[in-house]
Amino acid sequence: MRLVTFYPQGSFPIVERLGALLGADAVVDLAAAYRAHLIAAGLCAPEAAARVAAAVLPGDMVLFLEAGRLGWNAAAEALQFASQAPAGEAIYEGEKPVYPRSAAQLLAPIKRPRSLRDFLSFEQHVKNARQRRGLDVPPEWYEIPVYYKGNPATIIGPDSDVAWPQYSQLLDYELEFACVLGRGGRDIGAVEAERHIAGYTIMNDFSARDVQFKEMSVGLGPAKGKDFATALGPCLVTPDELPDPYNLAMIARVNGEVWTEGNSGTIYRRFPEMIAYASNGEQLVAGDVFGSGTVGFGCGLELGKFLKVGDVVELEIEGLGILRNRVVAAQ
Repeated sequence: MRLVTFYPQGSFPIVERLGALLGADAVVDLAAAYRAHLIAAGLCAPEAAARVAAAVLPGDMVLFLEAGRLGWNAAAEALQFASQAPAGEAIYEGEKPVYPRSAAQLLAPIKRPRSLRDFLSFEQHVKNARQRRGLDVPPEWYEIPVYYKGNPATIIGPDSDVAWPQYSQLLDYELEFACVLGRGGRDIGAVEAERHIAGYTIMNDFSARDVQFKEMSVGLGPAKGKDFATALGPCLVTPDELPDPYNLAMIARVNGEVWTEGNSGTIYRRFPEMIAYASNGEQLVAGDVFGSGTVGFGCGLELGKFLKVGDVVELEIEGLGILRNRVVAAQ
């Protein structure tokens, strides 16, 4: 599945809905489709069907993940039903199980993750970034999968504007991909960890570089250098849709010009190792987001050029789609 969080264009009030992409041109409202399926199959009266659908297919991705197998089974049945329903046609009480893609506004697939950990897992990026400051890669980097914790309250989605942070003069993008946990655990083994992954998405870890440099020179952080905006999207792609998540072409474009070309296969440590390390003596939960870190040459810092107001940044990863954001003036 390619799960999304969306709302129908022009709808009011705006209510977030859990959806799934149906081909390239349609978005399924999973709760509406499941309700219609339950009624059509004679399994529930309409009022009961609405309550059941809302319970197992809520509009919040984290709550859906917490429902576990019950939610996944319902989503599969809803998607199957919707594949036979015409786009844009209301079936029960004005509900539309399928919307044309142009009529659905996609949000970050997981808008309020339980936590956000961003790792530093591409060796070339580490080498490039440290060489610009006259530093070598510390030997400890090869020993442990280090990460920082971001701000889950500042997640933005596809086609959202990025407001330039007022306290910074140097804005950068970072080309990453991320995984989202579908179930939690403690002291998870690396072999077992892959089964905890609900899906993958694109991540842009926007960075205020001047502030980040100051913070990290003290020995802590990053904090304000990162916490103003992290983009995720456009969808959460389940593992069965990706034959190999570690062989994906990764591209960054700024105003249509290619700035970065990389591959996820150059990652030094894979997500199962990150999950195992983070869960050592610590409880992880469904809805935790793990960022890969930046692919080699995947940011302006490595290239010697940075973003400006008005720039449109597009990150494209094979099999995951395109994540597009525009930089706007400080607000």
